Formats: sequence, C-alpha cells, structure tokens
Amino acid sequence: MTKVDEQLWWEAVLAKDRRMDGSFFYAVTSTGVYCRPSCPSRRPHRGNVLFFRAAADAEQAGYRPCRRCRPRAEQLTDIKRACHYIDEHIDERITLRELASQAGLSPFHLQRKFKAALGLTPREYADACRARLLKERLRAAPSVTAAIYDAGYGSSSRVYERSGALGMTPAAYRKGGVDARIDFTTSASPLGRVLVAATERGVCSIRFGDSDDVLEADLRQEFPAARIRRSQSALRKWTGALLHHLRGADVPLELPLDIRATAFQRKVWDHLRAIPPGATESYSQVAAAVGEPKAARAVARACASNPVAVAIPCHRVIRENGALGGYRWGIERKQALLARERGDR
Repeated sequence: MTKVDEQLWWEAVLAKDRRMDGSFFYAVTSTGVYCRPSCPSRRPHRGNVLFFRAAADAEQAGYRPCRRCRPRAEQLTDIKRACHYIDEHIDERITLRELASQAGLSPFHLQRKFKAALGLTPREYADACRARLLKERLRAAPSVTAAIYDAGYGSSSRVYERSGALGMTPAAYRKGGVDARIDFTTSASPLGRVLVAATERGVCSIRFGDSDDVLEADLRQEFPAARIRRSQSALRKWTGALLHHLRGADVPLELPLDIRATAFQRKVWDHLRAIPPGATESYSQVAAAVGEPKAARAVARACASNPVAVAIPCHRVIRENGALGGYRWGIERKQALLARERGDR
C-alpha cells in the first residue's frame, strides 16, 4: 500500500465512511483490536493505527476483531454473495472472472478471500455443492444418468472422475454401497480394540470399541450393501502407522483418507488436522476459525460424525469451560489421547 492509500483510508476512518467498508481494515496497536472504517467506536490516534487490506491479514498480525463493528462479518459479505451465486447457478459453468464480478472483487482477491474464509477454493465449493445435490438426486432420480445431469455435472465422466466425494461411484452410493469393496481389520491398541477399514482410495473408517463383533457390525451398518471383507494383509501398513502413532506422541499420522463430507464438515475437519498435538480448542474457537462464529453446535456435530478417529483429531476439541465434553469413542479414550499427546503418561 502507498502513502496515498493510507491517507485516503485515514480520512475514511475519521469520516466513518460506510462506503469504504470491506475495502480495508484498520488496527489499533494500543488495544490489539482491528475494525472496519465505519466502526462507531472513538477514533484512535493516528500514530496507533495500522492498515490492512483483508481481515485475515490483521488477524495474522495478531489483532482480534472488534466486537462493536464485527469486521469479520463485513469481510464475509462478498464471499456470501459468491456462494449464493454458485448455489443459484450450480448447473452452469462459472468462470472465476464472472464470479469475482458478482462479488465485487478482482479474481485474485476473490480466490484468496474465499479460501481464507471457507478453507475451499470457489471451484472446490462448487464441487462440494454438486456432490451434495447429487447424493440427494441419486436417492430420488429414475436413473443415475438423470441424477448426474440434474446435479449440474454436465457429463457422466466428470462425476465419475470426482466420485471420491462420495467415497464410491454414484451407482454404488445409490444402492447403499453395492459394488464398493471395503477391506477391514481389527487389532489391539493402547485404547482398546480398534477397527481400520479402507477402500482402494484410502482409509474410510477408524473406530474404537471393546468388541470386534460390535465394531464389524457398525461398519456393515454404515455400508450396508458394500462388499466388506476382513483382510489384515491389505491394511497392515496403515494399521501399523496408526498403532505406531498411538504409542508415541511425537510420531505424526499421515494416512490417505476416503471419506464423505459436506463443505462445512470439510472446513472443520481440515482445521482440526492443523491443531498441534497436545493443544486443544473450544467448539466456539473452531467455529470462529472456519469463519462461522455462531456455529459452535454445528462444529460439535461435525466432530461427532467424524468417521476416522485420530486421523481427524476431534479429541482436541473441548468445551469453553475446559471440560473435555463428549467423544464418539468414549470420554476415557479422549482423555487418554490428550494425555499421551501432552506426555502425561
């Protein structure tokens, strides 16, 4: 930014000019807060003000959003317009330039702000919307082909290329998993019995329990029409990596995953994988981090629906008051996982 930019922006701050909201943000070094130009709070001294082109830049510099003018909400207005446009034209091919025009941004800034706000690129968001719509249409459409075109894919080859969003081919999903092959194995672990299951694309389920029979029954209920078979050899590498991780807090876990997710679940799960081992965040902190500060309950649901325990570390999310909260695989296992990561053995 130039000196001219800063002078124009400072004049906008002094005038509390709403027309400049979203164009830039200013931070106050004495309070550690950043605001939009029209913030109703008392004007700061010029020497205490820094300017940023995006809210994400201010937060990266260590400033927190003002509670009066809620600058993050202002930042998301153009992104919401872009999302709405994608939703309304899901059956059309939208260029980045066209979408940027609808949002009132340049293509470069739209791409950057969209990714910062949602954790997805505009194209990935559109793909997630089509995948969700396809799942709904597959259950009701007279044929797979009709569902594919109704969902806006334009050709059957495109959806089969991207069928990883379903975890199986569209035809298999429509029939409850028929023709999908899933290998699984069970093993003893530091947290009791563990089941690891995978398709040819990657791990689709990691679950803990006390009984191999119950674990297998739950897997078959999740994929009722899939061809499920026990195969220790097919999963030896991935199971070994999981067990090695569970026995050593400093051993990272890198597994290829083949899981279905909504756009929101994907944002939450991606953020959880970025939380360092041994660290924790509250449900509201995660919600704020993914750009949905009022969605703490939805974050809790995303954690509860996580199909791959530990690989997506939902055990690192706790309640606001520091209590552990719930855990799909048992609160004792959540406590043990956090203790191991912190070295409290």
